[in-house]
Amino acid sequence: MQISEEVVDHIAHLARLEFTGDSKKAIQQDMENIVRFMDKLSEVETGDVEPLIFMSDEVNVLRDDVAVVSITQKEALKNAPKHDSDYFRIPKVLSK
Repeated sequence: MQISEEVVDHIAHLARLEFTGDSKKAIQQDMENIVRFMDKLSEVETGDVEPLIFMSDEVNVLRDDVAVVSITQKEALKNAPKHDSDYFRIPKVLSK
């Protein structure tokens, strides 16, 4: 299939792109190659092929989400430069 300059201009407009000179000819050639490849795919016999919904039959095996204490609050605050009894203290970053 031959892709005309008008088709390239129309698609470029829809994509908010701008092609001129050699780049327009290169894009036109790329589009023709894509269409030619898609035509090749239509030659393949797919009558007996079932539609593919999932890439494999495997089922996700997920571990249980179990909460474990790896560090206590006191240990976390121990090396903080500034903290109060329960929280880290940081410099104010937002103003009203």
